[in-house]
Amino acid sequence: MSERGRPRTFDRTAALRRAMDVFWVKGYEGASISDLATAMGINSPSLYAAYGSKEALFLEATDFYSRVEGPDIWLALEEAPTAREAIELFLTRTAKAYSQADRPQGCLITLGALHQDSTSGLICADLRRRRAENHSALQKRLERGVAEGELPIDFDSRAAATFFATVQHGMSIQARDGASCTALMATVAGAMAAWHTLAGVEKA
Repeated sequence: MSERGRPRTFDRTAALRRAMDVFWVKGYEGASISDLATAMGINSPSLYAAYGSKEALFLEATDFYSRVEGPDIWLALEEAPTAREAIELFLTRTAKAYSQADRPQGCLITLGALHQDSTSGLICADLRRRRAENHSALQKRLERGVAEGELPIDFDSRAAATFFATVQHGMSIQARDGASCTALMATVAGAMAAWHTLAGVEKA
């Protein structure tokens, strides 16, 4: 008895990466099924057979993005010995990653979809969850700085995490608008100048 259905003849990981790039450039709403199928090297029926829906493909693509594009940025929070160095390394790696010429600029998690009134609620909820997790990672690293005595006991880790997350989101928009790595690094310098005020310490 012959197997039912057509066997997949494409490299699923490579196809997913190409779909990720389309969503990264165009966002969820801007990426059509035709755009995605063409980039992935498959036809629309095969796309639906493999992923189920455009929504499911986007969710899988953003998960892939988080695994392959984001780790180096977020590992900075654990690799640096102090909270200040962790934040600076986090923002520096962000500037470099968001402005690389060999891939779309900015961040898929920030730019992929923002408005629930024009986009699937599940898509917006998933991206909000990812952004909230990123905010939590920043907050936990700052709280560690308080626990280790680097930061004052009354340091507002949540507010500072919101500030640095907002800086990163703004860098994503700047990069998408064509800002160079040098320009983004100027933003990093400004954010780190604010560190001294937030932390209530004198400049070294």
